Amino acid sequence: MNVLSKTAAVIVTFNRSAKLVKVLDALDAQTRRPEVILVVDNASTDDTQEVIEARARTDLSIRYLRLPKNVGGAGGFHEGIKAAYALGAHYFWVSDDDAYPEPDAIERLIHAINAFQARNEWRPSFACSRVEWIDGTMCEMNTPRPVWDWPRFLQPDAGWALVDSASFVSILIPRWAVGEHGLPIADYFIWFDDAEYTRRLSRSYPGIYCPESRVIHDTPDNRGVNFGLVDEKSLWKFKYGARNETSWRRREAGIMGVLAYTYGVHRQMKGGNVPWRLRRQIFRAIGGGMMFAPKIVKV
Repeated sequence: MNVLSKTAAVIVTFNRSAKLVKVLDALDAQTRRPEVILVVDNASTDDTQEVIEARARTDLSIRYLRLPKNVGGAGGFHEGIKAAYALGAHYFWVSDDDAYPEPDAIERLIHAINAFQARNEWRPSFACSRVEWIDGTMCEMNTPRPVWDWPRFLQPDAGWALVDSASFVSILIPRWAVGEHGLPIADYFIWFDDAEYTRRLSRSYPGIYCPESRVIHDTPDNRGVNFGLVDEKSLWKFKYGARNETSWRRREAGIMGVLAYTYGVHRQMKGGNVPWRLRRQIFRAIGGGMMFAPKIVKV
C-alpha cells in the first residue's frame, strides 16, 4: 500500500497489559486494519513491555515506543502522533488502552471523512466514533461537543454531525491537520489535552461525529467530567483539568473567559456538596492555570 494512504493506530498505555491485549485483538479484527500499530508505553511497571515485545515478534505492524518516564496521556499522545507522523502515515487513529473498536469502526471513520469531503468540498479536521460504555449506553466522558449548526450536513443516508471537540478515544485525524496545527500539548499531562487539541484542529474546519463507528470504553464507571463529582480519589485528575482548561481559556478568551469558567466550576462543586477542603485545592489549580502557558509544538 502506498505510504500516503497508510493508517497508523496510536495507543497510549500505562500498567494495563490485559486490556491493552484486548485492544490489539480488536485491531486485528478490523475490516480496515491499520498498517502500523504504535503502542506508546508510559514507563509501565507491569508486564506490558514483555507482552508487547513478544507480540511484535509475530506481528510486524506493531511498533513499541517505551518512554523513559510517565508523561501522562497528554505526553504519550504527543510522542505517539509525532512518531506516527515521522513514519509517513496519512491517517492517525488515536485511542486509549481500554477502548475496544467494533470490527468496522476504523473503516467507517475513513469512509466518513472522505465521503463528507467528496459531497461537501470541506475537509473535516477529524472524525470521531460513538463511544459506548460496557453496558451499551453512551460513555459520558467521551461525548463530543457539537457546533451551533451541527445538523447542517445531516443526510438521510449519513448521520454525520459537526463537532469541534472530542476525546482521544477512537478519533481519526488526517495528516494535513497535524501538519497545520501541530501536536497535542504534552505539558498538560492528563485531562483536557484532547479537548484543547480538537478545538485547535477545528480552527480549519470542524470534525464530524460518526455514530455508525462504535467503540466500547471499558472504564470502571460511567461518569462525565463534572466538578460536582470531585472526591479524594479523583481530586488529582480534576486539579489537572482545572489548571489546563484555565490556561486554555485565558489564551482563547482572556480574563473574562477564566472568570466565567471559575463560576461554572464553583456552581458544580456547590451543587455536588464537594467538601471545602477539596474545593480550595481546585480553586488553587485554577489560579495556577492563570500562569501556565505551555507551548504548542509543530511537527
